[in-house]
Amino acid sequence: MTVKAGIVCGTCDQLNPVDRRECTSCGSSLALSAQADGPPDGNEKTDAALHEAAPDTKEDEPMEQARHLVCDDCYSPVPAGHKFCGKCGKPLERNVVKDPDYFGHLQTPGKAKLILVKGEGMDGMSYHLNSDEHLAGRSHGEIIFADDPWLSPTHANFLYINDQLVVRDEDSLNGIFVAVRATTPISAGAVFMAGEQLFRVEDVAPLNQTPQADGTYFFSSPFSGATFRVVQILEGGGDGMVVNPKDNAVVIGREDADMNFPTDPYISGNHVKVEATAGGLVLTDLGSKNGTFVKIEKEQVLSHGDYLFLGHQLLRIEITN
Repeated sequence: MTVKAGIVCGTCDQLNPVDRRECTSCGSSLALSAQADGPPDGNEKTDAALHEAAPDTKEDEPMEQARHLVCDDCYSPVPAGHKFCGKCGKPLERNVVKDPDYFGHLQTPGKAKLILVKGEGMDGMSYHLNSDEHLAGRSHGEIIFADDPWLSPTHANFLYINDQLVVRDEDSLNGIFVAVRATTPISAGAVFMAGEQLFRVEDVAPLNQTPQADGTYFFSSPFSGATFRVVQILEGGGDGMVVNPKDNAVVIGREDADMNFPTDPYISGNHVKVEATAGGLVLTDLGSKNGTFVKIEKEQVLSHGDYLFLGHQLLRIEITN
């Protein structure tokens, strides 16, 4: 099986034939930034000089202008001039310029793509989800982040169920975290992330006011009557700060909150609130700059514009109409 490739526009993500110098969609230049930034200095050759110095057999010359070549089999970036995909090993067709069908394959209506917002390597990289299932992890699957030690070898699966994009946790150690968009019901045991901090919500056992056999009561601080508590999870899994609610709520933030983290640069002043209501526990993001992310239990339907963390990789979902 051969693999089709094209040139991905760095402005609009349109996949173009490899012999194109401008994007067929937005007209942006497909040249490398070093060629597009302005006139060369005395140590660089102009485009004309490069063409004059190059041999006449230039079948692969258009590949040198690509920002990224994309393997049509595993959607991995392929360095310019390479004949094989470095990830899956599939050969690139030498006559891809003559194939009119390849560049529409990455824009299937109703399908999704992942955008790497922040993480390992090439921020802004797109991963097109055009198959039925797409495994992601540190070493196994179609989407690999090899240098992220917080990812399991096989961490997540992006798949379509009833025409909806679903992310499934493949029994990973650290789980998958999806940003909340509104007030979200949670239950005891829920784990969530705000800034660089990780938290767990726990039930509070009813107070045991029974005296010992000799009639002596255990001496302790006054009990507030709380029904839940929020526990900070430290590196290695140990417990850090533990807070019971005041007025049935715990607010987490950088300052003037119930749990304060003044040195966390990614947490807002008042970032997130956990609250006990008549209908149960709810979690509300308080308009934070960087969002609040809740660990999914097993799988969750994703929508256009959703953000999620796999390990330390922050990804955004885009779904075409």
